[in-house]
Amino acid sequence: MMKHKGLLLAAAASMLALSAGAAFAADPVTITIESWRTDDASVWNDTIIPMFEKAHPDIKVVYAPTNAPDYNAALNAKLAGGTAGDIIICRPFDQSLGMYKAGQLLDLTKLPGMENFADSTKVAWQTDDGKVTFCLPMASVIHGFIYNKDAFADAGITDVPATVDDFFADLDKIKAKGNYTPVDIGTHDQWEAATMAYENIGPNYWKGEDGRKALIAGKEKLTDADWVAPFQQMAKWIPYMGDGYQAQAYSDSQNLFSLGKAAIYPAGSWDIPTFEKANPDLKFAAFPPPVPKAGDKCYISDQLDHAVGINAASKNLDAAKTFVTWMAGDDFAAAYANALPGFFALTSHPIKVTDPVAAQFLSWRQNCASTIRATYQILSRGTPNLENDLWAESANVLNGTDTPEAAAKKLQDGLDSWYKPGQS
Repeated sequence: MMKHKGLLLAAAASMLALSAGAAFAADPVTITIESWRTDDASVWNDTIIPMFEKAHPDIKVVYAPTNAPDYNAALNAKLAGGTAGDIIICRPFDQSLGMYKAGQLLDLTKLPGMENFADSTKVAWQTDDGKVTFCLPMASVIHGFIYNKDAFADAGITDVPATVDDFFADLDKIKAKGNYTPVDIGTHDQWEAATMAYENIGPNYWKGEDGRKALIAGKEKLTDADWVAPFQQMAKWIPYMGDGYQAQAYSDSQNLFSLGKAAIYPAGSWDIPTFEKANPDLKFAAFPPPVPKAGDKCYISDQLDHAVGINAASKNLDAAKTFVTWMAGDDFAAAYANALPGFFALTSHPIKVTDPVAAQFLSWRQNCASTIRATYQILSRGTPNLENDLWAESANVLNGTDTPEAAAKKLQDGLDSWYKPGQS
């Protein structure tokens, strides 16, 4: 009898241990994502996170974004106070580089999945010597021009412009009809004058990465002909811009195009869902920046936009690494690119994009060489800040208050005042 009781007690203890073990195993690790992209919350919560958690039921993910203007300061405070999330969505270049140098981002150079990304996609999240990669590339945005199909039909335009001469010939036709604002861009906010004008059309003149790298190396200057030429083209836009464009903010430009009142919108691909949601009946498409003359090689600004890193102080490093490695795969890339039309996966594997306008932007990679904005790497670390100066001078050119040559000289003089090539 005593032996039988002993066996029962042992069995009961074993069942309790198994039950406790099961309960422990069922308690997942929770990791938190820091981001500035509040508009993407539904994408993460409804699409990305459920996909991951289905494959990894032992890990729960919380998306906890901060308003974009507050993100840098809020994240720095959290990192300093030890309260930051496990996963960090990384902005390109210096802000993220600073976090890595401060020991706040993990070295991901050898993370499984990093081999899925070309070196050119990693440059925004590497040390200057390229030896350490601290964020996994997620997405880029592409610049070009979005156009109103009805406006083109109204002006009798049957083909998108291939050259700069074609572009201005089409603008003349649109202006002559008088039914649409030919070029929809304003200068009030300044940044879009630099981003959607100068940095959009510029790579076709300075030859993309060749010119950008030559500028960093000091082998080319902003006063060289290929760097002044984009300003010269922009100055010719002035007669085609809308009445009162000097007071036209970015949101005003978006509204004008959404309402179907503008013909050509100098664009970032991120604008695609804005127009689709604002006016589902609007018929629009896109074309790449026209080349200076027929037969020229084309270049596009394929801007590295955001990536994902791991908080070096995370208490859940294994789970965080599992999550980021999963993000390096095709399932994440396809889901993310199609949930956010206009944000393009950076993986080397081909991803099919279903949105027709986003697919147009993406198709340009096949024939045009990709580059990134010329001011973003190294050249905006000092004072005056080249990127901020480019905003002002691009707006000045479009406002007619600075000549292209004067604008270029101001930019180069500002850069020369602090930047010595090779001593970044």
